[in-house]
Amino acid sequence: MQRAVLIMFIAMSLIPAGDSAGKLLTTTGMAEPAFIAWSRFAIGALAVLPFIKRNTWGLLADWRIWMRAATLACGISLIQMSLQTEPIATVFAAFFVGPLVSYILAAIFLREAVTPLRSALIVLGFVGVLIVVRPGLGASTGLLWAVLAGFCYGAFLAQSRWLRDTGSPLALIFSQLFIAALLTAPFGLLNLPAFDARVVILTTTSALCSMAGNLLLLYANQLAPASRLAPLVYFQLVAAIGLGWTVFGELPDAWTWTGLVVIIGAGLASSRAR
Repeated sequence: MQRAVLIMFIAMSLIPAGDSAGKLLTTTGMAEPAFIAWSRFAIGALAVLPFIKRNTWGLLADWRIWMRAATLACGISLIQMSLQTEPIATVFAAFFVGPLVSYILAAIFLREAVTPLRSALIVLGFVGVLIVVRPGLGASTGLLWAVLAGFCYGAFLAQSRWLRDTGSPLALIFSQLFIAALLTAPFGLLNLPAFDARVVILTTTSALCSMAGNLLLLYANQLAPASRLAPLVYFQLVAAIGLGWTVFGELPDAWTWTGLVVIIGAGLASSRAR
């Protein structure tokens, strides 16, 4: 269990680290969000390609795999647009509307169990997101992109549970990266940056950190029950705050801190209630 926990901490740090590299590219004007999203999928797919089995390509004949990848492509593109203007910790907080969306979709379409306590805690987490976003009180377009990205991610999580038996974790990761790279290629190639050492390093870092974080997450779930590891997913928010402070000099305001506490508290309680 200790090994799985350590892997989870590393994975949950790598994912916001990848987004921080992408934010450095957009906020300095070195690259556009469309290019960052596409390059993340393309580089990730190339990194996984040598390890897949021949039957992985058969997944591409399933329309559900394409729908899942398209949902992911929309979510990642939206979050890159949000990071261009908003602090990374605030974006991640708004993004955590995803668990509510996933919970509702799984209950409706997958007939997963619904309990009053977990439903109340999920709604409480959504209240935390509302505290961060504060709709109607000067909420920026960037935060709205983050919320929409969270909706996409929630749908992606529900689709992933729906399709979990269609292939191995590695095959599913490759299919989502490969298809998403194909779908976003027109937008990415139309927004190619002027390449120099900084652009290459940050683009590669963004893609590899994201891919490695998701692979380590799958590996951790093979070592320990998902219910035991679920609370550690919220370490992403802690890592995002630390990266926002050290890399960008950003710290959340009082409302965002309040929302973060509500989101993390509701998430931890929900995980223990399962």
